[in-house]
Amino acid sequence: MNKSQETTVQGTIAINSKGVGFVSLAKVGEKRDRDEDIMVQTESLNTALHGDTVEVEILKEKIFNRSQGKVTKIVNRAKTVFVGTADVSDPKAVWVVTDDKKMYTDIFLSPGLPKIFQGDKVQVEIVEWVAGKSPVGKLVKIIGKAGEHNTEMESIILEKGFDSGFPGEVAAEADKFEKNAFPLKDSDMENREDFRETLTFTIDPKDAKDFDDALSFKKLENGHYEIGVHIADVSHYVRPGTHLDDEARKRGCSVYLVDRTIPMLPHALSNGICSLNPHEDRLAFGAIFEIDDSGRVYSRRFTKTVIYSDKRFTYENAQESIDNPAAEYSDTLNLMNKIAKIYIKQNAEAGAISFEQDEVRFVLDDKGVPLSVVKKQRLDTHKMIEQYMLLANREVAQYIFEKDTHVKDKIEGLMYRIHESPNVDKIKDFISLVRALGYNLPTDKEGNVNGRDLNVLFKQVEGKPEENLIKTAGVRSMSKAIYSTENSGHFGLGFEYYTHFTSPIRRYPDLLVHRILYGYLHGEKFDNGDVAQFAADAASSTEREISASEAERASIKYKQVEYWAPRIGAELNGVISGVTEWGVYVEEDETKAEGMIRLKDMKDDSYFLDQKIYAVIGEKTGNKITLGDKVRMKLIKADLDKKSLDFELMQSESNKIT
Repeated sequence: MNKSQETTVQGTIAINSKGVGFVSLAKVGEKRDRDEDIMVQTESLNTALHGDTVEVEILKEKIFNRSQGKVTKIVNRAKTVFVGTADVSDPKAVWVVTDDKKMYTDIFLSPGLPKIFQGDKVQVEIVEWVAGKSPVGKLVKIIGKAGEHNTEMESIILEKGFDSGFPGEVAAEADKFEKNAFPLKDSDMENREDFRETLTFTIDPKDAKDFDDALSFKKLENGHYEIGVHIADVSHYVRPGTHLDDEARKRGCSVYLVDRTIPMLPHALSNGICSLNPHEDRLAFGAIFEIDDSGRVYSRRFTKTVIYSDKRFTYENAQESIDNPAAEYSDTLNLMNKIAKIYIKQNAEAGAISFEQDEVRFVLDDKGVPLSVVKKQRLDTHKMIEQYMLLANREVAQYIFEKDTHVKDKIEGLMYRIHESPNVDKIKDFISLVRALGYNLPTDKEGNVNGRDLNVLFKQVEGKPEENLIKTAGVRSMSKAIYSTENSGHFGLGFEYYTHFTSPIRRYPDLLVHRILYGYLHGEKFDNGDVAQFAADAASSTEREISASEAERASIKYKQVEYWAPRIGAELNGVISGVTEWGVYVEEDETKAEGMIRLKDMKDDSYFLDQKIYAVIGEKTGNKITLGDKVRMKLIKADLDKKSLDFELMQSESNKIT
């Protein structure tokens, strides 16, 4: 049956902040045309929520030539647990106003509750919802008073489906391992290479609590170097079928907020026996390379190892050793840094895209209040570690790909990190933006771009006000990197093969890659059932990664607004980062916070949007405010509940239209 003949379709519904839903008719693998999405008005949602799998009846009438529908069945709920703020102003009821902006109705809490006060943040689960009525929820947890630091951070975590604590059985398994882990036993050492006499060190942030990667270095008799990338052997402790493995699969990854880490594994493992702590024997999985001064790899091998970290470097003091010839391990670090720089150049020539942008971190007081904002430094040591991790990930991916020959109907690999080429339509929009700002980005006949040309563009805008704008728009035009059992390469890195091998403490796919790699090294064969499970794990890990990223951004946004809340009236510098028919978005220079200058607040003229040139234009004066403009503005509002900032325009560098 053709799409035009179907009266009922099934799909995932997306709901916008206005409570209007959209169901795509595209099948798996088909290109989605948003103009063909079925629009579902709020009154026809029939309790459907964002992300639900639904059946929709297509209606005969159209609105603005858009097909309309009504939900007839909820096939599967994507989410039933929400975080929100309690409203107890009605003495006969408690209502929860959810933090999720795509939840279009408040939740009524059933009677018999513990004492809840006005403004409490709570976690609730929907237990009953009849169409035409409000959803009824049960109280899961009273989080705390809205506006308090710990309450807000915990709310972000819970809202995204994570939990700060671990179930008792999971913690018990971890504690049992911790009590019996050391000293290492003969059984732990079987089939491992001993690197404890080889120079080995870690390089991590100064506030790092866990160390999941280490580098070893040894000069060989032939003048080459043996460089080892040793990764915490989490798979030695976290085995399939255990409570630890089930919980790690459920979480998918660790979550990093502005003030805390919500680990994928209990601290007994992540900060304890799996962490490659200095001056302690540790079990690892090594990718060992023979390399010369030019960075050429002569051989590689993958093996379980036992290591002893001689030094715990921070990025900063490792950089000091590079810069000071008399410092500890200076010669070794300089040589490894020299090779890393060769890899950076080679990768760029192969099409690896440089998306480096300014990042900020907050200095908080003991109550979590932001005192200041500091730009993160990007040192040579950051880039050096990154290059050796990329090397290990790429070589492991290629090895797995080459080994996957035992399945009759060949399956392309078992766990990859892939990044598809950008969607041509999104690239068209990005090129329009680039041209509006006075730059050029070439494409081939099909409208595709390559990484080398993107790097040329990013080099041209370096240090200019529009740099962050163009790089951010460039990132948004890219496809999302995901986990997959089918290899299609990594566009952003310019790699034909890529996977995640280097962080099993904080990413579940890396743990799976360790198991897969070890299996191949020892002749294990995976069947189609195994691959089906890996595919499910790849999909769920991708979803969890997206949720973790959203939580991190939400915590940063909250602290940006909290930082500026007591500074109403401050005059600030920024750059226009977006234009709409109701206002212009602006990124403030100091904290990288984004806010809005509303057109209704611009008193000098009435402005309208000209989307073709990415500008708003004054009807009388012809004044033009466009993307990338530097502006001077005044902070007039900071809303912590909405995590939003409003500014008033004071001065713009824009010129009048000629």
